[in-house]
Amino acid sequence: MADLCLRRGTRGVKGAVESSALAPLAFSARCREPPAVLERAARPHPPSAQSQFPITHNVTVTQGGTANMTCRVEHNDNTSLQWSNPAQQTLFFGDKKALRDNRIELVRASWQELTISISEVSLSDEGQYTCSLFTMPVKTTKAYLTVLGVPEKPEIDGLPKPAVEGDEITLTCVSYGSRPAADIRWFRNEKEVKGAKEVNASGKTFTVKSSLQLQVDRNDDGVAYTCQVDHVSLASSPRQAIEVLEVHYAPRVEITPSLTFPQEGDYLKLDCVSKGNPLPEPVRWTKDGAELPYPDRMIVEGRELTITALNKTDNGTYRCEAHNLLGGSSADYVLYVYDVPTTMPPSPTPPPRPVLPDTTAFLDTRVTKPTATGIERDPNALEQSGPDHALIGGVVAVVVFITLCLIIVLGRYLARHKGTYLTNEAKGADDAPDADTAIINAEGTTRTRRRRRSTSFRLWAPPPPRAPPSR
Repeated sequence: MADLCLRRGTRGVKGAVESSALAPLAFSARCREPPAVLERAARPHPPSAQSQFPITHNVTVTQGGTANMTCRVEHNDNTSLQWSNPAQQTLFFGDKKALRDNRIELVRASWQELTISISEVSLSDEGQYTCSLFTMPVKTTKAYLTVLGVPEKPEIDGLPKPAVEGDEITLTCVSYGSRPAADIRWFRNEKEVKGAKEVNASGKTFTVKSSLQLQVDRNDDGVAYTCQVDHVSLASSPRQAIEVLEVHYAPRVEITPSLTFPQEGDYLKLDCVSKGNPLPEPVRWTKDGAELPYPDRMIVEGRELTITALNKTDNGTYRCEAHNLLGGSSADYVLYVYDVPTTMPPSPTPPPRPVLPDTTAFLDTRVTKPTATGIERDPNALEQSGPDHALIGGVVAVVVFITLCLIIVLGRYLARHKGTYLTNEAKGADDAPDADTAIINAEGTTRTRRRRRSTSFRLWAPPPPRAPPSR
């Protein structure tokens, strides 16, 4: 049995294991097998067993993860499988660990498979690993281990706190440690905006930087700018950094009244809406460029001006002023108090459209403006009296159209009669055989017409008076 063990061990690892420090392990492992196993190993194998190669697959793992390296053969004549790292150091020979590395463990070992695991993978573990099948000759297969460098959480720089309206700022987002290089995207609230990307290699990893230039205005106040890092190692959970932009700007003022048509005795509230950052506090109310004349009826509370028991003396221009560190602004409201007994607010519905009158009637009509005595007019009311320009335009268009029709009819009438006269004059010339005869005929025709005309005059001449008969 010792001779059989020696013969089989020599056949399995000759030329390959003899030069390895693990050759005694291979021989001793074979010699410790029971006789039944040795008999099965001595049986002949199909010819294809000696010609096959081990089967491996490339592995991709993120930095800090665990990589499982598997090597398989379909038919094996009880020869050993071995895993080696990119530095050609033996990791496992069969089920025997050869390299002292606590991160490398045996997962499964048999004649058809050898699987090992590498935990806490680092970038230095990346490279080609070799699986060897110790036949005659030794057959090897390569498997590449790819280690993905996980990018660090991004950081946003260049954000002033606060920014001032009109400033130009540049936001910069930086992410370190990605392999391959990560991708950086910018978002303004939920909308994506484009930035300028820059990639720099630092050792085995990459540093990615993206810049975003902004012209700051008041609409950017409170807007969240997000820098998002996308990478294959992050799958569906990208890393983000968010900064909220604070913008300082001068105030803008607007006055909102509580009544559209205030009347005598009403209660009026004017709200001064001022938008600015910092918020302008407090606001200042004036009437016609001076202080409020009736403090007991004109009450200021915060931004609101309340006028009780309105009367005609309250008419005027009210102004609200607001200031902050960046400037000031103001808004005016012209108050007109309507007289309840005589003055009614204009109807919100438009007046009915006038019916188109007769043209002759319209020409005799004279537009007069009604006069009113003892009635005060609202300075803010729109001018509603005056001629109807659409009606005037329609009448003018009708007159012009009729004139053009008369001109066309008269022109056609004159042209027709002139053509008839020329045709009668030239009738004698058309029948002549030559030009001389035509001239003679035309002259003769003219003389004949003159003679007829004189004869007709003579025929119609009154007869001479007769002499009275003699007695």
